[in-house]
Amino acid sequence: MGYRGYGLPMNEIISEGNVGLMQAVKRFDPDRGFRLATYAMWWIRAAIQEYILHSWSLVKMGTTAAQKKLFFNLRRLKGQMQAIDEGDLKPETVKEIAETLAVTEQDVIEMNRRLGGPDHSLNATLRSESDMEWQDWLVDESASQETEIAEHDELVHRRELLTRAMDVLNDREKHILTERRLKDEPQTLEDLSTVYNISRERVRQIEVRAFEKLQKAIRGMEAEAVAEAASRSVPQP
Repeated sequence: MGYRGYGLPMNEIISEGNVGLMQAVKRFDPDRGFRLATYAMWWIRAAIQEYILHSWSLVKMGTTAAQKKLFFNLRRLKGQMQAIDEGDLKPETVKEIAETLAVTEQDVIEMNRRLGGPDHSLNATLRSESDMEWQDWLVDESASQETEIAEHDELVHRRELLTRAMDVLNDREKHILTERRLKDEPQTLEDLSTVYNISRERVRQIEVRAFEKLQKAIRGMEAEAVAEAASRSVPQP
């Protein structure tokens, strides 16, 4: 009867308790010196609590021992603190419950809000005379297909430009630029100076010059592409 406040059919709760009792009888060992009633009580309680956790809400309410403890004790503690009818709990009430149950204050706040609001179907209509559902008002935060395709095409285009522009560099410039600017973990100037037996400053100068040559080549190719596109759009006499 202590679990009747969760809005679930009492006969279902009793049936789940019977399942727990059967498990207790199956596992009971009289040689350990305990009474069956004492042993079975825990199995009955566990079966009922699991049923309530899985049936009270379509959304999983708790998986850890602390969350389950919070779920089954929050209502009782709120009643003792005369806060059963409150919406969001007062900070001092949240703190006291969190300390009593050894959980975080955020866990108390979230569980209280979930217990205070029943499940709502996204397919429920907004008004009886309307065909619009709740899900029609949900905003998709992800990028649209058009945006994703455009970004992918732009990325492919830039990679092609970079690959073609790299041909204007000599082998040393290409290697230094790749190691310094195109790697997730770039090499240091010291490492490259050892490879080529030159000073770190000289490596830096080669890197800067190679980057400038690369930029100039890419701008030139983009200008050629724009000019070519423009020539195609002009009607021929």
